[in-house]
Amino acid sequence: MLRRKPTRLELKLDDIEEFESVRKELESRRKQRDEAEVAAGGEEAAAIGALGTEHKTREQLINDRIGYKPQPKAGGRTAHFGTFEF
Repeated sequence: MLRRKPTRLELKLDDIEEFESVRKELESRRKQRDEAEVAAGGEEAAAIGALGTEHKTREQLINDRIGYKPQPKAGGRTAHFGTFEF
């Protein structure tokens, strides 16, 4: 395997300014998206509240959206050891 000296990267003022502008743009997009989700979530919550359904947790909402229906785990010592009983 050939070894070579590490390449030196120099950070210029233009690079920093470009990074800052891109970061600010992404943050503004994220804020707009979050505000839109909050507004949509408020409308959705009002619609759910109007239907009289129970309040669901974030995990339950995600599970409903992806179609996952978790099965409750059996309690007790035998659940940890399979078919062995002590």
